[in-house]
Amino acid sequence: MTGVPTAALKKWEKVRQFALALPGASEEFPWGETVVKVNKKIFVFLGVTDGSSPLGVGAKLTGAQAHAHALSSPGAAPSGYGLGAAGWVRVPLDRKGAPSAAVLCDWVEESYRVVATRRLIAELDACRASSG
Repeated sequence: MTGVPTAALKKWEKVRQFALALPGASEEFPWGETVVKVNKKIFVFLGVTDGSSPLGVGAKLTGAQAHAHALSSPGAAPSGYGLGAAGWVRVPLDRKGAPSAAVLCDWVEESYRVVATRRLIAELDACRASSG
């Protein structure tokens, strides 16, 4: 993890842990990058932590407000490989003014809700209701 800013790495790890705590979530490493899936579908791209590219979070944001907010983040852009057209946004973590881990986790949850089954979403909502 040489060359990776400590603050960005801490934020990345908080987002990773949040994503993995969602019902049915699992971590995989296709193409050498970290992704988190539910129902065999990716709901967050976390990239690589080896310093070969800037740390970032990619999420599918179908809500207009969250999508616009994400794109207003410093260095944010529609995700590559045609994913941007489907609402995917990549947000770098090492830029001044980058979103907080809490905001990123909100976006990860929105992305999760897009691909998770109704049963898993109900499980998440029940967990949130009992803890809040």
